[in-house]
Amino acid sequence: MKSTGPTTGLRFLVLGSAAGGGLPQWNCNCSNCAAARDPSSGLQPQTQSSLAVSIDGETWAIFNASPDIRQQIQQTPHLHPKALRHSPIQSVVITNADVDHIGGLLTIREKQAFSLFSTAAIGSVLDASPVFRVLDPDFVARKTIRLDEDFSPLDGLEARIFAVPGKVALFLEDGEPELGLEGEQTIGVEFVANGKRAYYIPGCATLPDWLCERISGADLVFFDGTVFTDDEMIRVGTGIKTGQRMGHMPITGDDAGGGGSLEALSKLGIGRMVYVHINNTNPIWRQGPERDAVTEAGFEVGHDGMEIELA
Repeated sequence: MKSTGPTTGLRFLVLGSAAGGGLPQWNCNCSNCAAARDPSSGLQPQTQSSLAVSIDGETWAIFNASPDIRQQIQQTPHLHPKALRHSPIQSVVITNADVDHIGGLLTIREKQAFSLFSTAAIGSVLDASPVFRVLDPDFVARKTIRLDEDFSPLDGLEARIFAVPGKVALFLEDGEPELGLEGEQTIGVEFVANGKRAYYIPGCATLPDWLCERISGADLVFFDGTVFTDDEMIRVGTGIKTGQRMGHMPITGDDAGGGGSLEALSKLGIGRMVYVHINNTNPIWRQGPERDAVTEAGFEVGHDGMEIELA
């Protein structure tokens, strides 16, 4: 895959680093959420999963429209309007149909032109819900992207999507869903520009050999860091589902649940490895042995406002 047109490098802004519900979650008083409400704790609140990408610092593509997108735009000067009616956001790309990735589309409905990219499967979810008709087709160009084919979310930038193991969105579950499903329901995104290669994979159930081979040696990978251990939410008392049941690979594993992403990704020679889509219960939000394990392995904990440029 080759980039086209002039580029100044890949520029990434983490708009939201938390999983669905954000940090703090509105109805949760776990230790992380309580700390995030306390200005003296040092733990800053974090919004729901979203990434902005640019090659010139002027026009931007948003990957996943978080329900917090209004707040994210407000706290990101790069995304402020430069005229009476204007937005630097040229496109929005959806990686799955979970509410924390499509809910923000209802916020950016004010007849502002942008392109909306999704797979056919994700597009059909939007089509099935009448509420998304507020996206005026005279302004919002709906574009279907196919697996393993190049597309341009920005002028001069080519990207490519690919299936990663996952499941259908929670509100589409009917009984027990198929876990580890590889198809158009859950995708990762590959970026290449000026000899640099980066990936955005905010949701992923497992790391099969083919996926490890694909991202091996990348300059940058944003990866699913939802839970630290598979049974995290059960142990904390905030839920009854494991990470794997929710379609997310834990950061660390055990003999019963298998390995975690930290061990698997550590072997791939990735230049910078950043965890995003981090659940409010995940202990890596705070100083402690779990965060130490991540940082000592050379990995980073994503946070709102984090900026990375691959020149």
